[in-house]
Amino acid sequence: MNSSRNHTNHMHLAAFVTAGPGRPGGWRHPGADRNWLSASHYQHIGRVLEEGKFDLMFFADILSVPDRLGNSMDSQLRYGSLGSLRLDPTPILASIAAVTDHIGLAATVSTSYLEPFPVARSFATTDHISDGRAAWNVVTSFQDSEARNFGNDRHIDRDKRYERADEFLEVACKLWDSWEDDALVLDPDTPLFAEPERVRHIDHEGEWFSVRGPLNVARPPQGYPVIIQAGASPKGRDFAARWSDVIFCSHASLESAREFYQDIKGRAERHGRRPEDVKILPMATPVIGPTTEAAQRSADELADLVPPLAGLSTLSYHLDVDLSGLPLDEPLPDVDVPGVQGHYKEVVEMTRREGLTLRELGKRYGGRVEGTFVGTAAEVADGMERWFTEGACDGFTLGAVHTPGAFEDFVRQVVPELQRRDVFRTEYEGRTLRDNLGLERPAAGAWRSRRHGL
Repeated sequence: MNSSRNHTNHMHLAAFVTAGPGRPGGWRHPGADRNWLSASHYQHIGRVLEEGKFDLMFFADILSVPDRLGNSMDSQLRYGSLGSLRLDPTPILASIAAVTDHIGLAATVSTSYLEPFPVARSFATTDHISDGRAAWNVVTSFQDSEARNFGNDRHIDRDKRYERADEFLEVACKLWDSWEDDALVLDPDTPLFAEPERVRHIDHEGEWFSVRGPLNVARPPQGYPVIIQAGASPKGRDFAARWSDVIFCSHASLESAREFYQDIKGRAERHGRRPEDVKILPMATPVIGPTTEAAQRSADELADLVPPLAGLSTLSYHLDVDLSGLPLDEPLPDVDVPGVQGHYKEVVEMTRREGLTLRELGKRYGGRVEGTFVGTAAEVADGMERWFTEGACDGFTLGAVHTPGAFEDFVRQVVPELQRRDVFRTEYEGRTLRDNLGLERPAAGAWRSRRHGL
């Protein structure tokens, strides 16, 4: 398959950010800013990323304090693991929008426990106040601990939650379309605030939702906010290939990344989409040093900050499997994984390649450096350029071993290397996030082909 990349032939860069501590060892790093309860922390990161001409920053989120390891929150709270503290990311986007002009702003919102109207309204609002920079990282959630915060004993099964997500996105798009682009007139002399015949009820009646509409926010500047999704199971891949503008994924090797890339692009084509309209940005966590040896020491020091149970607590959450009863000094056995398939494939590949025990895997997973980009700025750029040019990705989603310092190092050391090689932009191409991703603004009704997979 021959798919062009984008209108500039440059890679795209997203930043993976959490509104709270990220990695179990990262918050302990001497250079970490632990001021997670202040807007200034996130505003500073946003300005740094915009200096580096990043396409977007997106905030991961979950809806509980995980207790999957040993049926206890202890390891999460004690070690500052994955979900020990998570602020609602949506108001944080507004605070960053106020101090930036170009960086895209994405929040994670679940389709399993919320309702389409407030979600569509929130993202339309963010798109307006940011002048077209909003993005929604669509997740279906997968933990019973999240279900119990919304009046349910157990989470929805995988197939059903994707069916609900399909209808959720359909309703959201209908709501964004409920105002025609020119419905808001604002003529004080006539007077005519909005054309009534250009604002319509949606009258949606489906299996999961009954929504009359219309939205009480005008159609977003981007038409629809950019849709981000991660899906590694066959069902998840198909959902992502139909709905997503950007796909976030995680791979332990270039080979597995290339297989995923080709599979998703092929699925997108089979759904009548152009492959270049689906941007695949695998996770990478660079560790940069003045020499290769210094960078590796930094990576080793980060791993030393991670107690094994901290990493296993995060892994238990991601897999939705209680690992507490397994022998720590033996390899991870084959397990049935109801959670994130992509993370399971990643750790199985890592375990087999390096012969890791579960204890070692816990430390490695908690302090993992995705993409194996460890070295000097030039060496990190070499690795990223290779993945990009060899058909494994359209760019990267970059994590930080600690914030904000790791993002600052990348922007000031690696970005100039990528620009010098002409594989990354020197200036933003447009005003909106869709402009910078090289994506067309969808017309009203564009959701129909994605909803039905036509």
